[in-house]
Amino acid sequence: MDIVWFNEQPKEGVVTLNAGSITLNKPATTYFENAYSVMLGTDPVKKYIVIKPLSKAEAVSNVIPQYKKYRISVHSSYSRITNKAFMSEVMDISGLDLKNETYKFPATWNKTEQVLVVDLNGGV
Repeated sequence: MDIVWFNEQPKEGVVTLNAGSITLNKPATTYFENAYSVMLGTDPVKKYIVIKPLSKAEAVSNVIPQYKKYRISVHSSYSRITNKAFMSEVMDISGLDLKNETYKFPATWNKTEQVLVVDLNGGV
């Protein structure tokens, strides 16, 4: 008997965007399980959203004083970042109508920068 055992491949990180929040699926959430807060950024040229997890020590220290830190709610199967002003900026750089639609985009972890990158060029 020649048995080939099934070994499911890891699922892709997916981020759901709407007018007020960013929701990360379970695979994307794994990078934020120990995050106290996050930093949010964009690359307007490449049309990327960048999310950096911060530990409690990083969030409360003055190591990164010039950047605002945002709350992330981490749950067992998803996480969420709520910020209408940031989502408005995302709408401006992407041309998406998040007020009337919800969009899903692939998200990949950048090991070098220790950030989650959301590519707004291709939806899921």
